[in-house]
Amino acid sequence: MRIDSRIPEPFQFNPLKHHLSFIREFIADKLSEENRLDVRALVKEVRHIGSSVMDIYTGELSVHEICNEIKEYLKKNHLDKKNSFSGWSGIKYSDFRTTTISDKSSWMLKYHNDDKRFVHLFPSRFSPHSFRVKANTLKSAILYYIIIGKDFVSREDLNNARSLLGLSPVKDPEEARSITELIETIRFI
Repeated sequence: MRIDSRIPEPFQFNPLKHHLSFIREFIADKLSEENRLDVRALVKEVRHIGSSVMDIYTGELSVHEICNEIKEYLKKNHLDKKNSFSGWSGIKYSDFRTTTISDKSSWMLKYHNDDKRFVHLFPSRFSPHSFRVKANTLKSAILYYIIIGKDFVSREDLNNARSLLGLSPVKDPEEARSITELIETIRFI
């Protein structure tokens, strides 16, 4: 699944990191592959989630709807060109702007030095319809759900999924609980 091709320009947006419905769709697509599932390719895709913390949007709007609303905002405010956007948002690592869309969710817009995808888009921290998660928790939950898939989550099975990513075994009950809760959040469809 090539994510960039599904995201309209001028956005750089990784819905596998930031959009719960997309994460569920990604998992469903992988589960439908059954015997054709390429675990190495899956691990490579999941590694693109990164290693920091992120906010995941849980609202009703699709990725397409979110991008369209923000694109309209940029167009209306004459910020839809790279130069005007970078002047407004700033170009330093710590520079960003936020906007709120129709469902009251708040989105961060950061400059990304790319001619076509110059708006890095992601949910704002503490935005309505979102929650914060560690990247390794998300990666572990996705791999567990696709590869192991059991309803009862054991530490051994979690660690088997984590080992595919080269992550250390879960020893802390709190870390295991975070992953298990995220698996349940993903499972609730």
